[in-house]
Amino acid sequence: MRKDYGRFLPGAALTVALALGVAVPTGATASRPTLPDTVPVAAQAACVTDPATPKRQFRGMWIASVANIDWPSRTGLTPAAQQAEYRGWLDLAQQRRMNAVVVQIRPTADAFWPSTYEPWSHWLTGTQGGNPGYDPLAFMVAEAHARNLEFHAWFNPYRVANHTDLTKLTASHPARKNPGWAVAYNGQLYYNPGIPAVRAFVQDAMMDAVSRYDLDAVHWDDYFYPYPGSGGGFPDQATFAQYGAGFSDIADWRRNNVNLLVQEMHDRIQAIKPWVKLGVSPFGIWRNAGTDPLGSRTTGLQSYDAIYADTRRWVKQGWIDYISPQIYWHIGHPSADYAELVRWWSETVTGTDVQLLVGQATYRAGAAGQDAAWQDPAELTDHLTLNRAYPRVTGDIHFSAKDVRADRIGAVTRVATDHYRRPALAPAGVGGTAPAAPSLTSAVRGTGGVTLNWQRGATGSTAEYAVYRLPGDGAVDPCALADARNLLGTLRASGSTGTFTDATAAPGSTYRYLVTGLDRLHAESAASNARVVTGTGGTFSVIVDNATSGGFTAAATWGTSSYFTTRYGANYRFAEPQAVSDPAWFTATLPAAGTYRVEVWYPSDAGYNSATPHLVATANGTVTAKVDQRTGGGQWRVLGTYDLAAGTRQVVGVSRWTSTTGYVVADAVRITRL
Repeated sequence: MRKDYGRFLPGAALTVALALGVAVPTGATASRPTLPDTVPVAAQAACVTDPATPKRQFRGMWIASVANIDWPSRTGLTPAAQQAEYRGWLDLAQQRRMNAVVVQIRPTADAFWPSTYEPWSHWLTGTQGGNPGYDPLAFMVAEAHARNLEFHAWFNPYRVANHTDLTKLTASHPARKNPGWAVAYNGQLYYNPGIPAVRAFVQDAMMDAVSRYDLDAVHWDDYFYPYPGSGGGFPDQATFAQYGAGFSDIADWRRNNVNLLVQEMHDRIQAIKPWVKLGVSPFGIWRNAGTDPLGSRTTGLQSYDAIYADTRRWVKQGWIDYISPQIYWHIGHPSADYAELVRWWSETVTGTDVQLLVGQATYRAGAAGQDAAWQDPAELTDHLTLNRAYPRVTGDIHFSAKDVRADRIGAVTRVATDHYRRPALAPAGVGGTAPAAPSLTSAVRGTGGVTLNWQRGATGSTAEYAVYRLPGDGAVDPCALADARNLLGTLRASGSTGTFTDATAAPGSTYRYLVTGLDRLHAESAASNARVVTGTGGTFSVIVDNATSGGFTAAATWGTSSYFTTRYGANYRFAEPQAVSDPAWFTATLPAAGTYRVEVWYPSDAGYNSATPHLVATANGTVTAKVDQRTGGGQWRVLGTYDLAAGTRQVVGVSRWTSTTGYVVADAVRITRL
């Protein structure tokens, strides 16, 4: 994964639409019979959803093995130490509510499994060909799937070594047996992409892992032909003379060589395991508009011309299942603006079945030597906020795991707080078939929480389950399942039954539980029947009005009005927007730390502010959500679901700091424990 790219300026956060709220019963109810009907999973377009809690979002991080960047941390660790380190990375992914890891298993024409084609990687033991004493790939896949994390196997097709001496390779290495396959360039050894036998061999080497292990995807990064180096171009003129019939231009021939690798590999994967995706994470710029009118409004290095990767064609031809361009610049960068590149890639995948994931430069956030924009803790989270304006962006991959763990300047925490507050299902792939709905057979409250048991659906192939928890009892609105606000978690299917314990269930709360089944491509079934578990003391819910004694504070800059009858209570407060926060605060007393739904009430008017900032003081820091107060007034509107601390404190604020015009309004809030 390249790290030597240019950079760019944080942009304003985008206004997002907020979900409509439904009032939750606040008292405990008597046990009711199980609701027998399955619940359809509503199409997201048919419901108003909260963009801060998307139901489907790819969330991954790269775990790099080359040069021991992430894992293993050094060569020569014992199997037990290697395994413990890897489990630690998966624990981190779970803590950050990720649903995938992208793990490098063939970094330099070697293998992290007992390959029948290439030697054991020296990044494991320190000696190429040295047996690590176990099968790392089998272990890694099993551990990831035990946590229901997708395992994307990251291969480098052509890189042979980070040196140019063939004699340093183990004697059995294919490059030593076939020295004509290898090219020394810019201090490294590469397989020559122009030799048809090489193309077939590297495919065979990767397909060995695809056929023998339960992978979710094959993943390539940005190394095809090597990046231009000093001392002239890539030395393959003799290969062109031998194999370049039909091409007058060596650049077109090189691109065709890479095109064939991509197309053939995709076809081979589909032929044996059609659920295994092929994903590519290329350099972030295909071509600049100054070179090609189809290109982006950028002026950086062009992967089409520099490394012969015609990524746009791969998308348009459907030769890949997802693309994750490394958009490693900040918002406003003069040569490669993050905002421009997200727009360009979004337009590029439109009209295709290729999913767009964004490769995020998490390694830049707060790092020494980076531009000033990357010293702003909001830069990275602003990237994901901007992505919401482009529905074709289905998630992100962070480079790399050690930077996710380092969390310099709290940038990763900001991303998790603003965008990963709830679990998320992986984006659905093409060709999936939803299985039949599971049957939820029991939901029993015990000392460790609420334990659910269910039977797999009678038809279809169920690969995983999603578990939902809704507050209160009564009929289930399908829109309650349209985003992730009620999603508890997911787990891999095993056998014909499933079980899950909700350890976060509050003893005093009444809940409805439902389960769905998903196939290998994440197509989701209808939800199971609902099971109701009653609480012992009623669901906690509190309403704080702007007139509540001790519950509301605002400066004299905030006016008072009772003009609109759609207000909550006797009146409401309003203020002009200004470049100063000056928030009006709602204070509440919360009985215990936990997950709470926060709703707001305001009278709406066409002249009010379209992006009123609401501040929520969560247990993990202050989160900002913007509300369009021109519409949706006179009812409870869901601001979001947040982890809040116990005690009496200012919980929700309404800020004046917005660049949009029109009064900002503070009327009432409702906070309900889930």
